[in-house]
Amino acid sequence: MKIEAAKMHIAIAGNIGAGKTTLAGILSKHYRWDAHYEEVDGNPYLNDFYHDMQRWSFNLQVYFLNNRFSQIVQFRNSGKTVIQDRTIYEDAEIFAPNLHDMGLMSTRDFETYHTLFELMGKLIQPPDLIIYLRASIPTLVQQIQKRGREYENTIRLDYLKQLNQRYEAWASRYRLGKLLVINVDELNFAEKQEDLSKVIDRIDAQLHGLF
Repeated sequence: MKIEAAKMHIAIAGNIGAGKTTLAGILSKHYRWDAHYEEVDGNPYLNDFYHDMQRWSFNLQVYFLNNRFSQIVQFRNSGKTVIQDRTIYEDAEIFAPNLHDMGLMSTRDFETYHTLFELMGKLIQPPDLIIYLRASIPTLVQQIQKRGREYENTIRLDYLKQLNQRYEAWASRYRLGKLLVINVDELNFAEKQEDLSKVIDRIDAQLHGLF
C-alpha cells in the first residue's frame, strides 16, 4: 500500500555508481514524489574535473554546493514531497575533504569552501529521511561501467575506496535526522522486484515515524 506522506524532503546518499538516480526514479513513481536529480549533463566543470582534478576541484565543489543549496530552498518552498539525488552533506563531509587530503584542493580553497558550507548549513533544514546506499567497490565499478559515461572512465579505484571509507564514517556519525542504510550488494532493487519490495518495506517503516 502506498503511503500518502506529509510534505517531506527525502534524499538519497551514496558513492559514485551506487544507484542513487535509479532509486530516486523508482521511488518517485511509487510514492508520486517529485524527483530532483544531480545535474550531470549540464555541469560545466565535471568533465574538466575528471581530467584535471587539482585544477578544477574547488570550482566543481562550489558549483555543487550552490546547486544543492538552491535545491533545498526550492524544496522547502514547493509545498511538495521531494526526493533528492545526493545531499549537500556529501559534498562538504566527503568529497571536498577527500580532495583536500589527496592534495587535489589547497588548504586555502578548502577553508573557503567549508566556510561557505557552514553558513549555508545554518540556513537550511536537513532532510526528513536520508537513504544511504552502501556498495562495495566491485559493485560500484560494475554499475559505473554499465552506464557508460565517458568522463567516468578515468575514475581511479583508490579514489572510490577513499570515498567509501568517508561515506561509512559520515553515516556512523550522522545525527541531523533519520538515516536508512540499504546494502546494494545484497539488494538489487533495479532489476529484482523482490529486492525492491524489501527496500520499499523498509522505507515505509521509516516514513510511519515521520508523521
